[in-house]
Amino acid sequence: MRVEGFIISLDYSHRYEEFFKQMSEWIAAGEIEFREDIVDGLENTVEAFQGLLSGKNFGKLIVKVAE
Repeated sequence: MRVEGFIISLDYSHRYEEFFKQMSEWIAAGEIEFREDIVDGLENTVEAFQGLLSGKNFGKLIVKVAE
């Protein structure tokens, strides 16, 4: 199964603890993998955002502004 982006809506907020526990277990067991696209520097934010909109990134886009 492949899931590309999802949002936990308020409709299921009552199940957040259950979700967090189960997802944490799956990640720790290596059953769920995630990808991050990390861009260094606040000065690269515009380019990173443009890449996001044009599909050039993969996974969760993160702009790293400090260590």
